[in-house]
Amino acid sequence: MPQFNETELTAAVIRSFEQTPDRRVKFLMEELVRSLHDFVRKTDLTFDEWGYAIDFLTRVGQKCSASRQEFILLSDVLGVSMLVDAVNHRDRDGATETTVLGPFYVGEHKPMPHGADISAGIPGERMFVQSRVTDLRGKPLGGAAVDVWHADDHGYYDSQKPAYKTQGPSSRARFITDADGRFFFRTILPCSYPIPTDGPVGEMILQTRRHPMRPAHVHFLVDAPGYEPLVTHVFIEGDKYLDSDVVFDRERRRSR
Repeated sequence: MPQFNETELTAAVIRSFEQTPDRRVKFLMEELVRSLHDFVRKTDLTFDEWGYAIDFLTRVGQKCSASRQEFILLSDVLGVSMLVDAVNHRDRDGATETTVLGPFYVGEHKPMPHGADISAGIPGERMFVQSRVTDLRGKPLGGAAVDVWHADDHGYYDSQKPAYKTQGPSSRARFITDADGRFFFRTILPCSYPIPTDGPVGEMILQTRRHPMRPAHVHFLVDAPGYEPLVTHVFIEGDKYLDSDVVFDRERRRSR
């Protein structure tokens, strides 16, 4: 059996992927090994710390279900989700900043007429939203589908509520832009809300003295024929968590 020191071990593991037929998979595995091994060396990782990490990731997986993805939540709070979004949208000079789709998008939304109240009668401070979709030169994009969704004034999305399957959606809808690229609707003002803290990711957040809050916002998914779909969101001016979003949104689009 060969004997490896810490440097030779890394090289040996990387060589083990030499026959990988997919060049991209080979590259990703090699870089993953380099990064992981470098982390172990730089931190002088102990047996107890590595054991804790394995247990933590095991519990993250065990917390996942058909309605909850704890690994996505982990990716969010470590800034990885937004980093992946950023590196995949580097060449967007002049375009609206993007964000991740998030866990509360439930698929294609029900079309509603402009001016409709999408809150489905739930209580809260009233809000009017109007916007316009254009290309980079300012040309209006008519016929674009715009899905919108947001939390209520208690910080819950409709899909989080037990009555969702029987009462249907609230605070979410689809609008089709008019010839001038415009759409508008009425709803209630959302509020800031915490990410789930009843799992291992929440445990990590609380143990590291980070708060679990997201500032109030409204999501938009814009899909115009011939253009790349845009996922973005607008934050509410004055929210106290605007500058400390737990999932590290990289652009502060604000609304009054």
